[in-house]
Amino acid sequence: MNIKKSTISVRSGLNSDEQHGCVVPPITLSTTYNFFGLNQPRPYDYSRRKNPTRDVAQQTLSDLEYGKSAIMTSSGMSAIYLICSALLEPNDLLIAPYDCYGGTYRLLDALNKKGACKVLFIDQSDTQVLLKSLAYKPKLIFIETPSNPMLRIVDIHTLCNFQKDILYVVDNTFMTPVFQNPLILGADLVVHSCSKYLNGHSDLIAGVVISKDTHISEKLTWWGNTLGITGSAFDSYQLLRGMRTLMPRVYQQQNNTKNIIAFCQKQPQINALYYPGLPTHPGYNIVCKQQSGFGSIFSFELKGAKNVLLQFLRSLKLFTLAESFGGVESLIAHPATMTHAAMPENARKRAGISDMLLRVSVGLEDSDDLITDLEQAFASIQ
Repeated sequence: MNIKKSTISVRSGLNSDEQHGCVVPPITLSTTYNFFGLNQPRPYDYSRRKNPTRDVAQQTLSDLEYGKSAIMTSSGMSAIYLICSALLEPNDLLIAPYDCYGGTYRLLDALNKKGACKVLFIDQSDTQVLLKSLAYKPKLIFIETPSNPMLRIVDIHTLCNFQKDILYVVDNTFMTPVFQNPLILGADLVVHSCSKYLNGHSDLIAGVVISKDTHISEKLTWWGNTLGITGSAFDSYQLLRGMRTLMPRVYQQQNNTKNIIAFCQKQPQINALYYPGLPTHPGYNIVCKQQSGFGSIFSFELKGAKNVLLQFLRSLKLFTLAESFGGVESLIAHPATMTHAAMPENARKRAGISDMLLRVSVGLEDSDDLITDLEQAFASIQ
């Protein structure tokens, strides 16, 4: 049966309990499991290596991304670190986007300085720059599309077919498996911060790496156990609970965003508006080809100086000034001092992250109320 994503997210793991007939799979909190006898382990022996609850979550994530297997980790950052640890040697080159999430930039830059691997940050939306970078013979290309927070777009299918001897990894956190499936487009691995849309309630830190190659997944599994960065049973349960409502959440958040973007386009206080659902966006044609939706994150630059920014943020009532995104609540972040504070100032400027840039994650509140809140905040800076 060809089961659709909404059915996968709701029904994965249901009715699998054979002891009590639980509809919802129970949490298996035990860290250790008895052996049948000497040198006769059960399928589960120690939960760092393998856990029944985590297995259900991993299978759900893999199925949603059309992968062969998935390994759930303690955070999105540990998922990226797992990839680097398992698949890269000190002389291997990793090419990453120069406008990637600040935590990703910090990790990759630190690994480069430590000599764990070599890292080159480039503008991946510039095809000519990408082609030139291939001359350095990269082992791995790390892709963020849309990028965080500038929402630049990379053509996944085209990039992943430049050279076959390169590993292509896509951070799909912004789009979720609902709106984009990089493995179908040619990527080798997909990474998510499960803390965002997949969980959707801002009460869990977790990550995942999903692979379409069995050999690579075996390496990742070995390293995940060795490093001790696999997700806990309780986190797996929370993640599963969040994923049950993934589809209706992201579609409603996208509908809210559509209304808010229409409002923001009319605001004279906005100097620039970044959202891949706008026909004027440079990557709009690529988006329409590789995504089935535009998502619920956008960024904009305010006109004016710091005092304008402070007044605007102070005036907001329904948008919480906080990091992260993808929860049921609407958030607004100042990348230069929050999500991308770890990036050097010159790197932020190169990526186009100005001090007047704000990133918005639209939640599930009524869009009319959110627009009214933005309206009074814009009015306060006229």
